[in-house]
Amino acid sequence: MQIDASVPLVAAGLIGGFAAARYSGKRPLGGVVLAAAGAAAGRRWLPRGAAVTGALSATYLGAFGISHPLAKKLGAWPSVLVMAGAAASITGVTLAAVDAGK
Repeated sequence: MQIDASVPLVAAGLIGGFAAARYSGKRPLGGVVLAAAGAAAGRRWLPRGAAVTGALSATYLGAFGISHPLAKKLGAWPSVLVMAGAAASITGVTLAAVDAGK
């Protein structure tokens, strides 16, 4: 089984977006990185249907949102890494299941 190219895009978008915002001091730059990776991943999901694309987009954005309150418990970087790993894992498993059902 091959891993879909969107899986590393999901992780890179969350981690890269945080890193860009943190080290540049410009939160909008982090948003640009997050959005660019999300759009690239979304283009890979779209052929699998609107429901899959919507669910994985919600997972991606949800991971971003959850990382903020989680950072108060774990710290910023651990929170981002946990949520990036979770979102990438959910993406990979979802796509494997969808592709297996074809």
